[in-house]
This record gives sequence, C-alpha cells and structure tokens, in this order.
Amino acid sequence: MDTEKVIELVNQADKNCSSSHEHHPITIEKMTVGADAYDQFTVFLSDKNYKNVLMIADENTLHAAGERVVTYLEKLDLSYGICLIEPNEIGDVVADEQALVQALLAIHDEVDCLLAVGSGTIHDITRFCGAKTGKPFISIPTAASVDGFTSLGAPLIIKGVKKTFPTASPIALFADIGVLASAPKTMTAAGVGDMMAKFTSLADWKFDHLVKGEPYCPLAAEITKSALDDCMLGVDKIARGEEEGLKILMNSLIQSGLAMLMFGQSHPASGGEHHLSHYWEMEFLQKKRRQVLHGAKVGVSTILLSSLYPKWYLEGKLLPNGSQEKDEVKKIIQSLPDAVSLTELMEQLGGPTTPEQLGIEQDLVDRSLKEAYLLRDRFTMLKSYNEKG
Repeated sequence: MDTEKVIELVNQADKNCSSSHEHHPITIEKMTVGADAYDQFTVFLSDKNYKNVLMIADENTLHAAGERVVTYLEKLDLSYGICLIEPNEIGDVVADEQALVQALLAIHDEVDCLLAVGSGTIHDITRFCGAKTGKPFISIPTAASVDGFTSLGAPLIIKGVKKTFPTASPIALFADIGVLASAPKTMTAAGVGDMMAKFTSLADWKFDHLVKGEPYCPLAAEITKSALDDCMLGVDKIARGEEEGLKILMNSLIQSGLAMLMFGQSHPASGGEHHLSHYWEMEFLQKKRRQVLHGAKVGVSTILLSSLYPKWYLEGKLLPNGSQEKDEVKKIIQSLPDAVSLTELMEQLGGPTTPEQLGIEQDLVDRSLKEAYLLRDRFTMLKSYNEKG
C-alpha cells in the first residue's frame, strides 16, 4: 500500500473502519522520499514563508545530512540556527532532561519552525520541544531506522525511566534516498527490526482487545500489517542496500507511524517487545553503559517473544477459560512467524538476533521477562503471563 493511499484511507476512516474509537486525521502536509527530497523541502519552506528556522541535530546527523540541508537553506531568504545536542557523559545522545533543556534554550520567540535532522532520538527531542513551545517541526530523517518519524508520541528518559509523552506529528517529512542509503547498515537493520516488531505488537493488540476489551481499530491494524508485509517482501533489496529497498523500508516505517497517529496511541506498533526493549535501555542507563539502537533491541525482543508466546500459551496451556476465547488466542499465537525464520531474516541484514549479541546478560533478560510489563499500563501476552503464570 502506498503512502498516499494510506492517507486517503485515514482521512476517510469513519467510512473505512468499523471501530467506534476516535480516528485522528493526518495533518502532515507533505511527505517526500526520493532523490529530490531536499528540492521539495526548499519549495515547502518558501511556500510557508518562514523567516527563521532552527535545526536540531547532533554531530553525526549534522555530518550525515545537516550540512547538506544548510546549503539548501542558504539559497532561501531566511535566517537559520543550529542546535547540536551534546552527548551525555558516556558519549550517547539521549532524549533526557539535559538534552531537552538544551533544545528548549535554543528555541527563541522568532523561530518559525524546527527541523529535526536525525533519526529517533533527535525526533523525540524535537517533537517534545516543539509541542511545548508551540513551534511546528519538519522531519528530515538521516536513516531508515525507526517508525516514529510521523507519530505523535515522544519516548523520553525522565529520571532514568522511559516514558512516552503525547506531543505532535511533523507538518512535513523529507527523506533523501541517498542519505538513507549512506547510513550505517546497522541502522538499516534496526529499521527492519522496528518493523519486524509489528508481528508481536499486532498480536498483543488483538489479545488485549479480546481478553480485556480495550479499543481496537481494524484500519490501523490493516495499515500496520500492510506496511509490515511490504517491508518483509523487500528484505532482499534492503539487505543489498538498493535505493529501492531503502525506499520500501522508509515508506513502511512512515506508514506504521501514520497508523499510530490515526489511532492516537502506539498500540499498533508497540507491545511486549517494546516493553522489554525499554527495560533493557533503562538498565543500560543506570549502569552507564553505551546504548544500543532501538530497532536492534526490539528486533531481538520480537524474536525472543515469538519463541516464548507459543510455549506459554499453547504448550503451557495458559489460555482464557471460554472456549471461543481459547480458539481466538490460539489463532493469534499461530499467526506469529516462528523465531527461526525471524532469526534468519535478521541475519540476512547483518543485525543482532540474541540478547547476548547486544551485551544483554541472561540475568537481565530473566528480570525483564518478569518486570518489563510494569513499565506500561497496557495489557499484553507478556503481562498476562506474569499475572497468571
């Protein structure tokens, strides 16, 4: 499904979806993934008649794309500033209080718009600060590594705890395909890992709806599943680093973000696998260890849960009491791909497949399987297992 079709479906969601849950319209004005992305970016800025913009980046993303973006800004009749987010004491750029304050101090009254030049962390910082200051922001991805470019939520580290805040989506997105293709292969593999996580997040969401009656949107699920399918079909091209493969991956990530944006929450794309990832991330922060890419963590946690959910719910017979619910849960579990095939897929991309490869010890894995569900007020098969097991 192409992105224009997704937007059309979302903006007519009340006709296209049986859910009574509120459907949020897509307010993103322009999205371009291609070789002419930055040309389209300058046209967009000119049409907006902005006079002052602030780029938020870090040293790596400034080099990856920001310097080139500056050459386009200099052709326009506007002023621009650059806020380089500084790494923390162990060398990581993270979306914590220190980074947020640095960005907020750089946003003065004359700024018309913020430019998020980076991947997940830079976007989380920018979207939060933009929402707090009332400044719109434009997404300029430097890698196809996460699905949060077009979503509403900003996962932040506050007092060492990962918490997602509702903020704002970008008003536009411009992804240069050459920049995406030049990104480290580890970031591309992480992007596929973030898409692969939809296998378990969609299963958790269906389970949540079936067992607890939580809101469920078939259209958001359909959009997410379609994006996941497109990504999985394009893995060969993605693994070879072809521009067409990077375009498939980036569009899949964008569409996953649009599904979250429409639903207003992250249910379509974030389940037990994300809770494990957040737990691991918080542990690394507390122990002052260098961070691991988000998509790498959720890719590994997806493989892990794809091996555990069948054991817990089919072999372990941990099923609801009602016969109809039992059958439905079995269908949900059986819809998951087996862990072996997911491992082979990630190996094809050169990405990690086990916690050990991420430097995550078995003790941390064991603790996360027992405690990570407490991080979110969301019912998943991971949470159900811990409450009933």
